[in-house]
Amino acid sequence: MEFYFPTEFGEQMAFVAGCVTIAIGLLLMFVPGYAARIYNLMPIEGCRDGYGLFRSIGGFFAGSGIAAIMLAQPTIYMTLGGAYVLAAFGRFLSILSDRAGSVINLAMLVVELALAAMMLAYVFQLV
Repeated sequence: MEFYFPTEFGEQMAFVAGCVTIAIGLLLMFVPGYAARIYNLMPIEGCRDGYGLFRSIGGFFAGSGIAAIMLAQPTIYMTLGGAYVLAAFGRFLSILSDRAGSVINLAMLVVELALAAMMLAYVFQLV
């Protein structure tokens, strides 16, 4: 099997967004304590079950990103881009409804919107 890197700029953007998704997933999966500190979430004394949540979500992110770059199909990029749009919408709702407008939440909102835009711009041939 040979490593595929796209030649078109739009597909390169979608490919990079898939790679960033993998990186986020690996961060969540292999260093959940660091990820928890970023979000100001700490385990309760004697109960470390929350790390399982970070690891499983990380596996989902990593698997989705790997599928996107290995299959390199517009429908896969559209699925992942749509998921990022809905994740950003959920974060936006949280910022407004829960008054959770922290710097990390606003930064992650921007990241989610940027990754969605990179993938969906390729799918809908805007670049």
